[in-house]
Amino acid sequence: MHFTDLKDFLDAKVAQYNQPGFITNDPICIPHQYTLKQDIEIAAFFAAILAWGQRKTIINKCNELFLRMNNQPYQFMLNHSDNDLKGLLGFKHRTFNDTDLLYFVSFFNYHYSRSNSLETAFLPPQTFNAAYLPEFDEPDIELSSSACMLGEVKVEGFTAEKALNHFRSYFFGLPDFPRRTIKHISSPLQKSTCKRLNMFLRWMVRKDDCGVDFGVWNTIPMSALVCPCDVHVDRVARKLKMINRKQTDWLTAVELTDKLKAFDPNDPVKYDFALFGLGIEEKF
Repeated sequence: MHFTDLKDFLDAKVAQYNQPGFITNDPICIPHQYTLKQDIEIAAFFAAILAWGQRKTIINKCNELFLRMNNQPYQFMLNHSDNDLKGLLGFKHRTFNDTDLLYFVSFFNYHYSRSNSLETAFLPPQTFNAAYLPEFDEPDIELSSSACMLGEVKVEGFTAEKALNHFRSYFFGLPDFPRRTIKHISSPLQKSTCKRLNMFLRWMVRKDDCGVDFGVWNTIPMSALVCPCDVHVDRVARKLKMINRKQTDWLTAVELTDKLKAFDPNDPVKYDFALFGLGIEEKF
């Protein structure tokens, strides 16, 4: 398929699937149940991390999880009691269990006690322009976990690879984290495609007028996102000859995203809708 024909084909599929009707049967319906920014972030993060298996099961497990938090995840993270934590015991989805869940809660408690958005957890300190750095009352707190004013902070040299590698290091920065939990947070250093986290970043960063992605983050640029490369996207992209790399790893996701940037350099991951929709809905 020639470049122009392929672009027209994928643009049409983006228009078809990047619609509110997509939400109902996709894990993104979980954060769409909330309006508070921090609730959206937390719900979206869990929905992405638990996006493993059939979509219906993922949605059911997420609903079960947040019911245990009285459907107030942000308040739960900041103000839970020991008795509240007992209510999380027994939760399980695939290999994610209550040990992992309790550490996730500890991380969110730590982070949101220092920042009003999860976006700061994905911003490596070296990407900040020093001319725009806010002042902090607590110099021992790392910049990535501090309460910065999103939308006023400028970043230089930001890449998804740096962000994901930094986030994993920061996420497991609390003492005595469970070794078993490491497998649930991927990064390019492990050569993972980082499908779940890339999907989460798409949800939080992309801004359009279609009502599916949230676009609640203002510092990370859409142009720096990497396409979530799950089995459906990978299969369709290979069939369309957009991937040459034999294995499927981080470099594969980057290769695909570079191809998509030729179609739209400012918003390449919008084509995730097209590739995923073709794969899971149309069995392309």
